[in-house]
Amino acid sequence: MGILTLLRDKTEPKSKPEPRKKSGGDGVRPRRARTSQAVSTRTKGKTVPPAHRRPELLVITGLSGSGKGSVLKALEDLGFYSVDNLPVDLIPKFAELTCENPAVQAAALVVDIREGESLKRFPEVLAGIRKHVDAKLLFLEADESALVRRFSETRRPHPLGGDRSIIRSIRAEKSQLASIRAMADLTINTSKFNVHELREFVGERFRGKRDESKTLIYVTSFGYRNGIPADSDLVFDVRFLPNPNYVPRFKKLTGRHPEVARYIRSFPQTVEFIQRISDLLVYLLPHYIHEGKSYLTIAFGCTGGQHRSVMMADRIRKNLIEAGFVAKVNHRDIAVKKRS
Repeated sequence: MGILTLLRDKTEPKSKPEPRKKSGGDGVRPRRARTSQAVSTRTKGKTVPPAHRRPELLVITGLSGSGKGSVLKALEDLGFYSVDNLPVDLIPKFAELTCENPAVQAAALVVDIREGESLKRFPEVLAGIRKHVDAKLLFLEADESALVRRFSETRRPHPLGGDRSIIRSIRAEKSQLASIRAMADLTINTSKFNVHELREFVGERFRGKRDESKTLIYVTSFGYRNGIPADSDLVFDVRFLPNPNYVPRFKKLTGRHPEVARYIRSFPQTVEFIQRISDLLVYLLPHYIHEGKSYLTIAFGCTGGQHRSVMMADRIRKNLIEAGFVAKVNHRDIAVKKRS
């Protein structure tokens, strides 16, 4: 269904009602169908008109490559009336039509940097339509490294391309959208979502009450010599544990190797740390989720990110899964050739 359908629904004449049937031989008069337009309430002799319907309108914007198209398709699957790249000047008319068409209960549209100079009028337009519809603004973004990778994989040019490099275009777009981002009701960083995870997240978020057990937990290992992961919510330092790097037979292995993991776990402080951290996270995570966290990143760091942090991330992930959480693991500083 396209926007032309909405226009046609508004302009086409309504069909004539069928003649009212007379009551049958049983003396029962047929009841007139009640509609939201026809129903009114009488209070002390005064007629109170029905409340004006305020449909839900979700406006999606954000950085190019952040997944706006995938989110729009997911919403369409949920029954949202969806329009991509609607000109800013048509948004008020679109909002008006959604109010007047009873078939539209919820609508979603994408507006982004492709609008060019017209995008500068968007804040004023959004403020105007919020007076008539329940309009929410969803802003999608992703880390620079993730955006660069996505443009490289798809081999599509950035909308602000021209003579700029991808990274310069991304930074220019961030700058131009900064004021709109500040208006957002919800901001989602899609760096760690693949297409399927993003669609699943949107389904859970906008279908109704989220299942807290499905909130995604990322457990990351890293080496302090390469810096702390920027997206970490919780960081734990495991450099106090004995270092397998000083054991010759373990030096070229990683914490995913059974012998290395067994060696690290052989120390009582390791066992106690795993138990205490697992208990802490099982206590904390429901509270983070209750506050609206859609996903959480827990990072464990050692010196090089090869042994202790790797073993710890794998073990904690396993404990979280056993506790009923959905958890994934990522070993940032393990070379591909070393992964077991």
